[in-house]
Amino acid sequence: MSWTWEYAFGAEEAARSAPSAFLTQVEHKAAELVRAAEALYVHGRSHNADDPKGGDVTVPGGMFTYQIVVRSERVYVVQLTYLGW
Repeated sequence: MSWTWEYAFGAEEAARSAPSAFLTQVEHKAAELVRAAEALYVHGRSHNADDPKGGDVTVPGGMFTYQIVVRSERVYVVQLTYLGW
């Protein structure tokens, strides 16, 4: 399995109605988070400690909240907030 990101919970539903320019920014930052997590947790499947704390990322047009699940080798986007700026 290799590292990737995906929408989780209500973020997938919110992504259906968000502007494509905003989603492009979210996807770009999520991909950066994946690369960073992959570099930090090289042996993710064998990770036996707690998962790191997630966070919020501001992007043009709004923000999103993410959570890293190391054993699944996933970065989950759990909330999208489109503000329109």
